[in-house]
Amino acid sequence: MASKKLTRADLLSLEQYAQSRQGFRERILKHKKLRIVGVGANATWCFEDRLLVQYQVQEMLRVERIFEAAGIQDEMDAYNPLIPDGSNWKVTFLIEFPDADERKIKLSGLKGVETRCWVQVEGFDKVFAIADEDLERENDEKTSAVHFLRFELNSLMAAKAKAGAAISIGIDHPNYRHEVRPLPPAVRDSLASDLD
Repeated sequence: MASKKLTRADLLSLEQYAQSRQGFRERILKHKKLRIVGVGANATWCFEDRLLVQYQVQEMLRVERIFEAAGIQDEMDAYNPLIPDGSNWKVTFLIEFPDADERKIKLSGLKGVETRCWVQVEGFDKVFAIADEDLERENDEKTSAVHFLRFELNSLMAAKAKAGAAISIGIDHPNYRHEVRPLPPAVRDSLASDLD
């Protein structure tokens, strides 16, 4: 079942969060293991969901000491678009090269990589990402190291995924071709829970 967007009623006050943060963080780390997938050696996909977004908002409120209604709403407005809508998966896509000089070179060769990311439900064609809808993440010289992806599934794909069909993911770019086929069952089940 898809998750609804966060509201202020879903969030803890700064004081409440400080008291429960350690336990909540442990729960998030366990949950996140089912939502993060390496695609080759230099790309990581984090499949966002309501719980992960709630944690990100709570952490931002904590770090920035935000407690006024307008500031809390600003954070929710920034992060709520990352929550899947029931017919899609939303991914934070990280391109990781630890050395800064190597990263600059590699990112220059990966322009357009965000549109070459795909998911595939067994028995259906690949679905390519709709990338960076609200931000321009690339310039003339290189792509960004962080992208936001949305994969829209049709109702048949969603039904098959929920019924247990294998799910695969990958990147099909001339300078970076990797796939994970199929996803581990626990990850697959976690992603299927995002769908209506």
